[in-house]
Amino acid sequence: QVQLAESGGGLVQAGGSLRLSCAASGGTFGNYIMGWFRQAPGKEREFVAGISWSGISTLYADSVKGRFTISRDNAKNTLYLQMDNLKPADTAVYYCVSARGPLNTISRANALDAWGQGTLVTVSS
Repeated sequence: QVQLAESGGGLVQAGGSLRLSCAASGGTFGNYIMGWFRQAPGKEREFVAGISWSGISTLYADSVKGRFTISRDNAKNTLYLQMDNLKPADTAVYYCVSARGPLNTISRANALDAWGQGTLVTVSS
């Protein structure tokens, strides 16, 4: 099973940008579909974005479509989430996740193989 470690969170003003990274180890990174979930204070975890093993296909939640971009570098065993035009509603702990199967599997929390420890993103107004 792959182990996941996020980095890149922090405090940013509304309208700003952040880039999250997720380093994977202990497994064959290219065998997994990858994605990001987030959990805002007092709310349940929600799907943010997913990417196929090849990086060709992506999937986004409607709330981030057009603002966030997911990508991966299989040679570096690393997943990324570029977040632009951030809003206070994007404030949350962001988790890197992995799964196997068709791409839409990554959007189902109960179908995931592994979770990272999370990184906090805070967007001030």
